[in-house]
Amino acid sequence: MVAFAVTFLVTVASIAGAMAYMKRRPADASLTWGEAMAAATFAFFVFFLAYGVVPHQWLTWAENELNWRSDQLLAGPGEIFTTVLPFELTYLVLKDAVATVIYGVFLAAHLAVWAMWQDRGKPKRKDRPELETSPFGRPLVKLTRKA
Repeated sequence: MVAFAVTFLVTVASIAGAMAYMKRRPADASLTWGEAMAAATFAFFVFFLAYGVVPHQWLTWAENELNWRSDQLLAGPGEIFTTVLPFELTYLVLKDAVATVIYGVFLAAHLAVWAMWQDRGKPKRKDRPELETSPFGRPLVKLTRKA
């Protein structure tokens, strides 16, 4: 339990730290070689934690301390899963489903932070001037000819 909780909290804190740094760093600032190597090492560390260590710690905790094995059936409240479903639902399936959710949450966070990092410094939608649009909804742009 402790290993899973600590690795999960370290991963979330690392992502939060990257987001805090993103708000401070100007989008047009140049990047030195050393900064690029430090950023790449940090990104690898966070990816290693999020996609390797945290799911592994969850699976280890669920198998060893929670005893979520294939020989234990998941009955549910009032044994609803054993009477309603036409198949057996075991704790092994639930353990793997939780691991899949962990991967999915970190993948969604990965893509969201990546998109926010790439869009930093761009003007927000309300800051941009509204362009006249055509009846098809496309912006109208006046073309100028060079003489």
